[in-house]
Amino acid sequence: MTFWKGQRKSLWGKMLGVTGALALLLSSSVMEATAYADTQPAPSVVRYTGEPSKAVSMVYTTKPELALTFNGLGDEKKLTQLLNDLDTYNIKATFFLPGAQVAKQPQLAKQILVRGHEIENNAVHGHDLAKLSYEQIYQQIKESKELILKHTGVTPKYTRTWLGTYTDDIRLAAAHNGQEAVIGYSLFLHNWHDETEEQKNKYVRKYMNRGGIIALDIDENIHLSVSIPLIAKAAAEAGYQFVPLQTLLAHGQEKLPLEKIEGYDAAKINPDYSSASAKVVKRVETDEKKVAITIDDWGSDATVTNILNILEKYQVKSTFFLRADGTAKNPNLARAILEAGHEVANHTYSHPNNTHITPEQLQQEIVKAHQVITEAIQQKPTMYFRPPAGAVNDEVVKVIAATGYETVALFDVIPSDHDKSKSADDIVNAVLEKTKNGSIVLLHMLDDIQTVKALPRIIEGLQAKGYSLVTMTDLVEKSEQGK
Repeated sequence: MTFWKGQRKSLWGKMLGVTGALALLLSSSVMEATAYADTQPAPSVVRYTGEPSKAVSMVYTTKPELALTFNGLGDEKKLTQLLNDLDTYNIKATFFLPGAQVAKQPQLAKQILVRGHEIENNAVHGHDLAKLSYEQIYQQIKESKELILKHTGVTPKYTRTWLGTYTDDIRLAAAHNGQEAVIGYSLFLHNWHDETEEQKNKYVRKYMNRGGIIALDIDENIHLSVSIPLIAKAAAEAGYQFVPLQTLLAHGQEKLPLEKIEGYDAAKINPDYSSASAKVVKRVETDEKKVAITIDDWGSDATVTNILNILEKYQVKSTFFLRADGTAKNPNLARAILEAGHEVANHTYSHPNNTHITPEQLQQEIVKAHQVITEAIQQKPTMYFRPPAGAVNDEVVKVIAATGYETVALFDVIPSDHDKSKSADDIVNAVLEKTKNGSIVLLHMLDDIQTVKALPRIIEGLQAKGYSLVTMTDLVEKSEQGK
């Protein structure tokens, strides 16, 4: 028994020794694993797989409003002057701020809020995010969002990169961070150079669009004190109001893709035009004192909105023949024409003389214009086609008809209002002298001509003669039904 006890003690001691060694070995392994883990980089951010944030450079709306936005903070003097200028013109703007600048100068960011403006996310340093990896983009947006919240109490809803550009990764990373949209711009206004005042005014007027987003960089732009009055003046001339970006986006409408709109394919390329035929209407023979005022081409928001306002004042409905390359750049304005109760029809895409191009080119012009206008107004346009300058021949009419446009709308009253040498008096007198029952009056919505001044007098003069002013459809189709 003693022997066994001794052996048992010896054996137990050996077992304890082995166990201790194992414990030491395990402890050492755990320490090594922990040390190894501490030296490894944190797991990279996994790419977001949900829906990306919206990419917005212009808001689809017919409301007469747009947004003025700024990138960066600038210094205290520059920002204070800018805020004072915005107050002078009663403009509420949206400022995209880099989080690092907000952390460094929180009092400036808070001053923006005190003046009633919005603050959004310009990433940490305002860099061009397109050159970064997904993880870097994510971190830039995330850190900036957190810094803005920490120092201002505001949680940004939108992100903009330094240049206002965006990629799929930027949109995904923005959504990953709960940002509703990545914001671009319809106009990024940089510094002026040698432009005259007239040139500056015309340039800004060109981009004063419903739903537009104008961007300026506070640090880069040295002419803010010049540009803000120009912008305010152009908006006032168009009858438009600047609203914060969140308000503009809230007023936006969903826009269907072209293929989802009924009638998008009502115009098609059709090389077999030899037997096609169309109705060519220059004037309608009728005993009724009906006249159609038609308005061609394209213009700035200021010009077109003024025309719409005049027509609304006199409760006149017209037919607008749109040059679609202008419509493509400003679809909101085309939709506004439709929503005002007017007809919207086809005037080609780029306004070529139809007798100077091939049948194939003409059909491409018509079909492309049809698709652009359809997508802009979100419905099939009135299926009337007006050739630029009224230039047609027998073959051209067949080519037009083969596309699906079976009414060619010409005109008999031509005051040549597109000619800048024509005064308002010239235009008014020509219309009143030449108009008769069933006349189709040709006017234009071009900038820097006298049509806007002449239009009220034309309407009043024709109505004083007992004429009813109607759309092309009312004049052409209803007159035919009455026969």
